[in-house]
Amino acid sequence: MLSILINAYACSPNMGSEPGMAWNWCVNLANHCELHIITEGEFRDKIEAVLPALPQGKNMHFYYNPVSEEIRKMCWNQGDWRFYKYYREWQWKTYEMAKDICQHTHIDILHQLNMIGFREPGYLWKIPKIPFVWGPIGGLKQFPEAYLKDAGLKMKLFNKLKNRINIYQIKHDKRVTEALHHASLLISSIPDSYKSIKKYQHLESVIIPETGCFPSEDLSAERFDSKEFHAMWVGKFDFRKQLPLALRAIAETKNHNIILDVYGTGNEEQIFSAKQLAAELGIEKQIVWHGNQPNRIVMDAMRKTQVFFFTSISEDTSTVVLEAISNRLPVLCFNACGMAAVIDKKVGQTVELSNPQQSIYDFATTLNCFEKDRNLLKECSQNCKARQQELSWENKAKQMVELYQKTIEQYDQKK
Repeated sequence: MLSILINAYACSPNMGSEPGMAWNWCVNLANHCELHIITEGEFRDKIEAVLPALPQGKNMHFYYNPVSEEIRKMCWNQGDWRFYKYYREWQWKTYEMAKDICQHTHIDILHQLNMIGFREPGYLWKIPKIPFVWGPIGGLKQFPEAYLKDAGLKMKLFNKLKNRINIYQIKHDKRVTEALHHASLLISSIPDSYKSIKKYQHLESVIIPETGCFPSEDLSAERFDSKEFHAMWVGKFDFRKQLPLALRAIAETKNHNIILDVYGTGNEEQIFSAKQLAAELGIEKQIVWHGNQPNRIVMDAMRKTQVFFFTSISEDTSTVVLEAISNRLPVLCFNACGMAAVIDKKVGQTVELSNPQQSIYDFATTLNCFEKDRNLLKECSQNCKARQQELSWENKAKQMVELYQKTIEQYDQKK
């Protein structure tokens, strides 16, 4: 059994996003490997509560490198650039912990797992004589600037600057470059990451979406026959998620049978703006504001609604899209980012990135099509079963173990 040392800053059971992503990779890899996992301490209680009940738990050894509550708040506040200073310090201490583990334990692979953003590769690559794997690597997509048309000046400047910083850093950041070239294996989260690494560093990588699916039991198709047609939107009310675009698309349908269930929230200004826009569009009665809800509530809602409406324009592979597939819920989204590699006409529908007004029209047209043709939704829902298997965590873990073994063989041949 291979022995893998994993760097996973955010790792927790029963969560989505980065913590859930790392947990699901680890809990599935542990069926095939012995894992030594260094993580931050925020979710220690959750980890230790479930670990004893897992059959593969004996193969999961956790080491905690906690930070202060203040730093955790910076981490959760996406866009707070102050966090990177403390995150780099965390990575250095993790590297020192990893060196100590390697002195006392045989390690076959060093794996920088998450968080997936390319800007922070950690320091595991500095440990000699052990193959280094990095990925899935994300954060390399470019924000589609056509969708900044109606944004405020600050938002326009932020995203245009970020696009240029992304290119500069992948080309010139010394530590990113060193980590990329020290790696025995690179894994890209989405095609955009693959293309950037290939273009700017002339390196190959393997594309594996960072998140996965859970196979589900057969669900009743009766939900698709109700008179009301429920589209479900989930996310933070931040600019890249494009909730206003979703609201405008609902208004554009001119179809009062369509109800938009909004799960998630934002700051006071974002909440006020969203509800004010719904009022201005005359669709208040078609919007249900559910606010933040526990993951189990969101999953239950997915099993009862008709379509998952995902309007984000800047993602890697969103966990919530894979959760929709796991719950056999057809998806309507952009043909972009990580969604492009996951959603096809078998399990939903995509529209092209173009400009906001065209997207509003395209989404509205598709929503009306789905509302009228419930058999199409039933077929997409049924097709989710095969897609679940293709994108399952189990399959991803098996693929990763095969890559580990191949990497070790190639590394040994070079000695």
